[in-house]
Amino acid sequence: MKSLKLFLTALVANAANANAYLYNTTIHTKYGDVKGVPALNSTCCAYLDGYESVTVWKGIPFAATTGGQNHSFGSACPSGTTPPGSPDTVVDEDCLNLNIWSSANSTAEKRPVMIWSYPAGANGAWSMFDGGGLSLKDIIVVTYNYRTGPYGWLALPELWEESGNVTTGSYGLLDQIAALKWVHENIAAFGGDPKRITTVGQSAGSAAVYHTVNSPLAKGLIVGAIAESGIRDPRDPASTELAEGYNNMTTSLALGAELKAALNVTTLAELRQVSAKTINDNSGFTGFSNWRTTLDGYAMSKTYLEQLKSGPANDVPLITGNTKDESGAAYGTNTTVEQYIETLNSTYGSLASKFLEAYPASNYTEASMDSNLLARDTSLVGSWNFGRFWSKSASSPFYTYYWDHAPPGQDKGAYHMSEITYVFNNLYGTDLPWESVDYEIAETLSSYWANFVKTSNPNLGNSYENGTLAHWRPSSSLNATTFHLAPAAPINANGLPAGYAQVPIATDDHIALLNEFFKTRTSL
Repeated sequence: MKSLKLFLTALVANAANANAYLYNTTIHTKYGDVKGVPALNSTCCAYLDGYESVTVWKGIPFAATTGGQNHSFGSACPSGTTPPGSPDTVVDEDCLNLNIWSSANSTAEKRPVMIWSYPAGANGAWSMFDGGGLSLKDIIVVTYNYRTGPYGWLALPELWEESGNVTTGSYGLLDQIAALKWVHENIAAFGGDPKRITTVGQSAGSAAVYHTVNSPLAKGLIVGAIAESGIRDPRDPASTELAEGYNNMTTSLALGAELKAALNVTTLAELRQVSAKTINDNSGFTGFSNWRTTLDGYAMSKTYLEQLKSGPANDVPLITGNTKDESGAAYGTNTTVEQYIETLNSTYGSLASKFLEAYPASNYTEASMDSNLLARDTSLVGSWNFGRFWSKSASSPFYTYYWDHAPPGQDKGAYHMSEITYVFNNLYGTDLPWESVDYEIAETLSSYWANFVKTSNPNLGNSYENGTLAHWRPSSSLNATTFHLAPAAPINANGLPAGYAQVPIATDDHIALLNEFFKTRTSL
């Protein structure tokens, strides 16, 4: 009898817990009712404590009605190129939708919120952006779709006039701000705290983050920001080529006119009749990277340097960083001495001889190694320099990192985007031969990110359950270091300590030379 009573008590308790999960609750938003589904299962995620508590709501429109079951991802936005990813991804211009993950048991919990902006060519349905694992660290995770390519950045005089002479060429940025406003207005219904929203993104998504920090349209909507593989010295010429680059209005209008000519249309009405496929097939004439946010004086009101001097619209704690094999550096680089010297001459002009002395190349091996070292130093010094600018006009701390862990089962090293799966703590969504060390790295990295979302400080928040996290110091103009994000390992080839620790960004001589070069450049 006693055992039966205990069994019945446990059964009732389990039923009560199951009923507490939010996928058993209809959520009332300002625009309609939604209902989620269990996000994880034992097949993928039994190693994650509490996996059964995570609810996901998929494909909620943030620019139209939210009516519907929200059990599947919404359409991805066309981008002027065929987006990579799942072959069954639906691409449609009706694409402004978002997805929410929460492990909360009550809509009254007021958990801090992370809103994720994806890199170029991606969409919010990618498995590497699955927010289930990260949401188990007591935060709400939101991903969303936004327009890129000509759909996001097309500038035309006719569109300017339609806006009441307010803006054109910034529609992707307006999408990003619209998603942020929707989250601010509705996330409380999902157990989130609208007063604690942190914007996070990688590559083109890091540009979205930085534009959100600076845009007057987003003022007061966020408490923190993480820009992965993005922010650097605005005088670095690579800034115009990387994701955070932007176009002035003259350049954007010229691109718009060129696209109309390529499509053989003369009016806005004719352009609106052209199919997305036709636009995709013809908009690559300028190169995908040339379609960028427009400095329109409205959504983006100032240049990066002007904004650094005047202070950001959102003076919030900010993290940025780089991976080892990106932005000109690559695992297994093959560079001849002749190629290396030609690149130095074309990039550094009168300073080329100084760079050759600082980064010598007397043979093939040295040319390849120093080509990579120079690219990595430029990224690290550029991020640190941005922090020095930031400290002069902003009061909030600025953190930088350097990621050099190469995921297993691939030959690209610590490539661009290689940290994302670890940040999301969702190794279950990517088919690589993960090892035990990878699961520990994911636990550690996601804890730093979750801590920052909770407290605007990567060191505080109690997200890490396996001991104590190494202390991550804010950037300082007096201390040229960055935080090394990687598992504990021996001293590396450059003589720098591996593992989670503050490390020098470069030698003093290299820092001085790069800053001498930056001073010769026109700022972005």
